[in-house]
Formats: sequence, structure tokens, C-alpha cells
Amino acid sequence: MNTNMPTDETLSAFLDGELPESEAREILAWTQRDSAAGALLTELKNTRAAMAKAQPQLSLPESREFFWSKIEREIQRLEPQATAAPKVSIFTMLRRLLVPAAALSVLIIAGMIAYFNVPKAGVAAVADDDTPSVETTLANSDVTTYRDASEGTTLVWFSSTADEVPANNL
Repeated sequence: MNTNMPTDETLSAFLDGELPESEAREILAWTQRDSAAGALLTELKNTRAAMAKAQPQLSLPESREFFWSKIEREIQRLEPQATAAPKVSIFTMLRRLLVPAAALSVLIIAGMIAYFNVPKAGVAAVADDDTPSVETTLANSDVTTYRDASEGTTLVWFSSTADEVPANNL
């Protein structure tokens, strides 16, 4: 090995025990001959020792595998579970369809009954302009009214007592 060759990396490899035996002896001899190389080797030893003291030694109360299995279980617990959609029975499907359909049918039937059975306000309460009107001069006359809703007709029957029959009708 060349005496000018050793560098910081070579001295670091020497300290770590990574050099073959023959090179390690040459580096040791070189550092004893050269005071600058020896000072550098001493500085590297002191730095290594200071770093070893400063590095905290962490120890886990359980084994490495158990520690990571706990973390994995916690992650799985916190992830949302994909659940399958519940199976819907035919009864449930029919109920979801038939209940609204039945309610709609009831409303339609009630509306039709109300529309066709409620008398028209104009016909029942007030006579139209087209409706003929009749006046009688009889003092004691009876009037009978018959309405046929299916035919849409009204029959009015006037009657009087026999003693009050007008003279011109005799």
C-alpha cells in the first residue's frame, strides 16, 4: 500500500474492522509514524465514542414481531369495514312497493268519490239564467219537486185544493 494513500474513509474502515489483516497492519504502522495521521485516527475514535454515548438505546418491552402485530391490529380496527349489503326479502320489496301504491290508490278513489258525489254549487243553490221560473196566483197551492240525478231532470208538480179552483178553469 502507498503511504500517501490513506484517507478519512480508509481510517474509518480501519476503526470499523472492515480492512483485511495486512492492510490493517500497514495503517496502524503508518499512523504511528505520521503524527497527523495518528491525530486524525485519535479524533475519529473520540468522535465514534461520543456518538455511541449520545445515541439512546431503545428497548421495547415486547418482541419486535409482537410490537408490529399490535400496530397492524390497530390499523385494521380503525379502517372502515366493508360490509356487504343486507339481503332484501321479497316481502320487504313488495311492502316497499305496495304501501305507496295503496296509499295513492286510496287518494285517487277518495278524489273521484268527492268529485262525482258533491252537488255542483251553481245547480243546487242558485238557478241559472236558462232555468224557467213559474209564478202561481193560487193562495193555497202545494208544490212537489222531484229530481232525478241520473237523468239530470227535475219535475215540479203544482196542486191546489178543490174549493180554490179559479172560475175560468171550471
